[in-house]
Amino acid sequence: MKKIYHLLLLILFSSFTVKTYAQSEGMLTGTIADDKNLNVGFANVAVLDAVTSAVVTGAIADMDGNFKIKTPAKGTYLLKVNSLGYVTYQSAVFEVSGPSASKDFGKLQLKSDAKVLKEVTVQALRPTILNEADKMVVSVEGTALATGSTAYEVLEKSPGVWVDQDGNITLNGKGGVQILLNGKPSYLTGKDLQNLLQGMSAENLKDLEIITNPSSKYDAEGTSGIININLKKNQLFGLNGGVYAGYQYNQLHAYTSGGNINLKNGKWNTSVNADFARRPRFRDVETARIVNSSTGKKSLTQTGREEGRRVSPSLRLATDYDINDNHSVGMVANLQYSDNSNSFYTKGLLRDNTAANDTLITSTNTAGGTYYNSTINLHYSGKLGATGTTLTADVDYATIANDDETGFSHSFERINSDEPTQLNHFATENPTHYDIYSAKTDFAKQIGKNGRLELGTKISHVVSDNELRFYEISDGVRTIAPERSSHFIFTEDILAAYTNFSTSIGETWKIQAGLRAEQTQAEGDAKTLNQINDRSYLNFFPSLFIQQQVSENYQIGYKYSRRINRPHYGHLNPFVFYIDPNTLATGNPHLKPQYTNSFEVTQMFRKTYNLVLGYAVTKDFIGEVPVYHREKNLTIFERRNMDDFTNINATLVAPIRVKPGKWEINNNATLAYQHFTVKVNEITETSEQLNFSAQSSHNILLPKGMRLELTGAYQGPGVYGLFEFADQWWLDAGLKRSFLEDKLTVTMNVTDIFRSRDLRIDTMVDGNSNKINQYHGMQSVRLHLRYNFNKGKAFESKKRNVNLEELNRTGN
Repeated sequence: MKKIYHLLLLILFSSFTVKTYAQSEGMLTGTIADDKNLNVGFANVAVLDAVTSAVVTGAIADMDGNFKIKTPAKGTYLLKVNSLGYVTYQSAVFEVSGPSASKDFGKLQLKSDAKVLKEVTVQALRPTILNEADKMVVSVEGTALATGSTAYEVLEKSPGVWVDQDGNITLNGKGGVQILLNGKPSYLTGKDLQNLLQGMSAENLKDLEIITNPSSKYDAEGTSGIININLKKNQLFGLNGGVYAGYQYNQLHAYTSGGNINLKNGKWNTSVNADFARRPRFRDVETARIVNSSTGKKSLTQTGREEGRRVSPSLRLATDYDINDNHSVGMVANLQYSDNSNSFYTKGLLRDNTAANDTLITSTNTAGGTYYNSTINLHYSGKLGATGTTLTADVDYATIANDDETGFSHSFERINSDEPTQLNHFATENPTHYDIYSAKTDFAKQIGKNGRLELGTKISHVVSDNELRFYEISDGVRTIAPERSSHFIFTEDILAAYTNFSTSIGETWKIQAGLRAEQTQAEGDAKTLNQINDRSYLNFFPSLFIQQQVSENYQIGYKYSRRINRPHYGHLNPFVFYIDPNTLATGNPHLKPQYTNSFEVTQMFRKTYNLVLGYAVTKDFIGEVPVYHREKNLTIFERRNMDDFTNINATLVAPIRVKPGKWEINNNATLAYQHFTVKVNEITETSEQLNFSAQSSHNILLPKGMRLELTGAYQGPGVYGLFEFADQWWLDAGLKRSFLEDKLTVTMNVTDIFRSRDLRIDTMVDGNSNKINQYHGMQSVRLHLRYNFNKGKAFESKKRNVNLEELNRTGN
């Protein structure tokens, strides 16, 4: 471990060495001003050869119009200055005696360009879905439906993506999706990931990259692929940014506000994003449960209403410094905090074969707590002399904490009996904390004319501390129940290395092959039960991609990869978690990782239409199984390794331009066959379904700059483990209009217009049935305003290729 950290420090130290210029080197200096003698910032200053007019060197003036250029070799030259809104300036020819010569041009005045139009209006629509050879890119920035939304809502509307009520994400019918933010890990899954994305305004999003079959360069974690959420990056010199505010109504009131400010000056590029939101949620739910007890069939029917609110401030700071043209360093820090409160009221009727036993159960559950997620990344990027040779290094630290408290109140009333009503009161405290450390390096080198070799290593260390304190309450006094309390600490170390080689053969074939090795060492310490489980395993993950350019309008790719999903830390906790008087949940310390072999054939027609055919087999699939225990009259949701999971899918992306630039339609559809098997009480249970889903998004440019967006979607019946989901459909609409020369944007949108997104779930295990019908308040109306400001000039920003995927397994 120490050797690796020393190596990283050595790399960073050597990369910080800045070349100093000898004192004999001269400089060309001056200041750019306008015809009113006011300085003009960020003008382009070029040094041209006086004979050929070729550009020899140049620079961009700073905010105050000052420029400084290293003196070129001996010769005759002239200066050429360009700035938007001004006539191009060209100096007289001047002579340079050698690199040691210096010349101060003083103040160079630019004349205003009278030919510049007072107002230039360019109205066009950009595609919201782009297909590339290795990924699908979903544009978010500037779309009406994204305005005022959260990152979570944008994600669940993306092609092939499905998010269940617990925040679990499937892609093309397969679970185990890895979520990255700007190529870096979110460190979360399930409810915790849902909290993060719901607290993140879509105003800060640029696009989503959906990668269904990643190469060996990426972490092997994530059996169905990767979704990389790219945040907006500063694209202007100078000072720029924006502020926004919005209101939402969905039976409850929601508010969001925030802003961003960016500064690009000299070698520094810094941005700050802040967001503050109050986001309520509600859920209407109906459940019906029929079980075979020792005294015959029992049924429990319930109705409930859940309401909650989350107040979430967040802050993101990013800065990069260019040491020189070949080396840069930077830092990214994300801070998110939320204060949550929730209440869940249910009323249920428990029946069996004896009317006197019929019981009315009324429950009120309250929950509250705080959550914070702090991550910091330090990174270095360098070009190492030779063409195509690069080295990057990243060091990450994340600390994540939940501090939740829950109260349970239940009353049991025999409706056909004079027995007194029974009252139960419980409470829990569930503090959870994660510390995650990670370091990685990536090296790439051009091999020959067409080849490229990539090498990399990574090491990570994770500590998960999960404690549950269960209290029984009598006459207002809380007494801890040791038999229902637990303390579980999980540590994990992963050491990984990969190699990847790509090349092209002629104009027709491109090949990429890679191999990744990951050594995992883990320990689960159930302190309450005095149990320690150790595990150590070494895995290899090959990948192979072959791309064939059959013709100008037809391209086909063949992909194979092997990937892994390790159990979530909370799922390894062996203790029992209380849900309601008849329902419990438990983890499983003996859960094994699940492994997936994935095959894909990707076809692209006319550089526009995309058809992906996929086949994947997962061994030891991790799923939740509801098991009824007759002797205790309890249903316990248990995490288990199922026997296998087979997925066969076809995804079609077919955009249509009804009127280019005026009316464009993005269509996508997925057909997937899913098959699960698991053994429960020595009986093999099978779940299978042919699932169809489709989505159509219309972008229409109306008169006077008004923009209309419509999205309709259908999700057919499907299965996940032993749970069956009924079909659902929805329609969303948005209007967008800009004012004040596009500085002010006003957006209004309506989601789930027909209130049709009911989530209906059914499962049958060992003759016991569970049915759930719930609505999550998706129907809403939003009004959103944003004002942008800038003082600068557009530039081509450097895009770092950092793909740091980490252990996104801290969810429940």
